Amino acid sequence: MEALQQFDASIFTTINSWHALYFDNFMALVTVVATWLPMILMLLFMLYRKKGWRKMLAILLAVGVVILIADQVSASIIKPLVGRLRPSRNPDLQSTIHLVNGYRGGMFGFVSSHAANCFGIALFLAFLFKNRAFTWLMIAWASLMCYSRIYLGVHYPGDIVCGAILGVTAAAIVYYLMKWLGKKKPEWFDISFTPGEARQMIYAAFANVILLALLAVIMTIFFKNNAIFFLN
Repeated sequence: MEALQQFDASIFTTINSWHALYFDNFMALVTVVATWLPMILMLLFMLYRKKGWRKMLAILLAVGVVILIADQVSASIIKPLVGRLRPSRNPDLQSTIHLVNGYRGGMFGFVSSHAANCFGIALFLAFLFKNRAFTWLMIAWASLMCYSRIYLGVHYPGDIVCGAILGVTAAAIVYYLMKWLGKKKPEWFDISFTPGEARQMIYAAFANVILLALLAVIMTIFFKNNAIFFLN
């Protein structure tokens, strides 16, 4: 176990060492779910257009249950039980770790709640929409969110991998429970994206990334010490 933790720390140190001021700002933006509002609004619009507001709200409720399971199991059970310090809280790494804007996160990091929540959302939506391009888009989004956590120095790769497994498990439990409860109304699950709809989501996600990239440029030029962005 100690050898595995050392290997995990070694990978973290390598990834965390790849940094620059621009990417400090970009990753600080990426890691906050609220900065993905354009993509989220596009998804909500497409849900409403396909299934109406009642089914849209039902799906949002199911996503909320996925997040509740993933977040509470990670934050309230696994983290205090395992008690593994975040790299940002590890005294052995203080001389080498790269932190952004002094952000350290909570005390414990295993497993990553970010990874659990993001992969839970991504895979639950992938189960629902049954479109390969959309599935890869969700996986790419969740992976970028998770990479930002290592870049910012608040999670080891092992925290991310195990958090992602927890999130996928939560997504599968909620999805198949919904299918079982709604087996008399299979039309609730007939919401597959067409290729055109998947492309629209990809365009929205790409536009969102461009927006974050441009905001990071502005922050880098005018606020070199990340003064306008608050990580919590």
